[in-house]
Amino acid sequence: MKEYNKIETLFNRDLEGSKKLIFGSYRNETVEFLRDCEWIFTEKIDGTNVRVHWDGHKVTFGGRTDGAQIPAPLVNKLNDMFGGSINEELFEQKFGEMEVTLYGEGYGPKIAKGGGLYRSDVSFILFDVEVLSPEVGYLYLKREAVEDIAKFFNIDVVPIILTGTLNDGVNYVLKHPKSTIGTADMEGLVARPKVEVRDRLGKRVIVKIKWKDLKEFAPKEDKN
Repeated sequence: MKEYNKIETLFNRDLEGSKKLIFGSYRNETVEFLRDCEWIFTEKIDGTNVRVHWDGHKVTFGGRTDGAQIPAPLVNKLNDMFGGSINEELFEQKFGEMEVTLYGEGYGPKIAKGGGLYRSDVSFILFDVEVLSPEVGYLYLKREAVEDIAKFFNIDVVPIILTGTLNDGVNYVLKHPKSTIGTADMEGLVARPKVEVRDRLGKRVIVKIKWKDLKEFAPKEDKN
């Protein structure tokens, strides 16, 4: 089962002293070049990474890595949502024998600190879908397709918070320390260009903007 791509932090860190972010010092030259283009920002949920994989015949689950352990209550929830013969028929109906991975976050009580402030039970929220295309290999689907898949399986999908430049996304995180889901604190945003882009090393262009990294730059009244 393929692991999800690493999401880089937007800015570099001070390597000699505080280890804090250097505001405005971009880690990736491609990201900096695209900073004024239109980006899509979705909320970053604080939980545990989960992979739901359809190999064309059966459904399996995995954590962020193959060795990661998924908490038992979350495994039970995943089995309810995706396990069993009926769900296998749904995967077959939707994807046929195409290999597909649903990437999402397991979240809720005891999944991460404050997880119970999102919701009262553990669950799975979708944030990306990757398919193995015979023509081009592994391919991440567009947001519209991700939403269609979420609707088909009757599951939640991470909300789009805004579209705009990277500076717009940074300003949003600085001014909104609370999540849009429940009463949890804001973990941050995940940003990707409106059009899928790879950098010169072939890596997917996608970045995270985390509240805990930026809170020192927030207006005094917004800090907690």
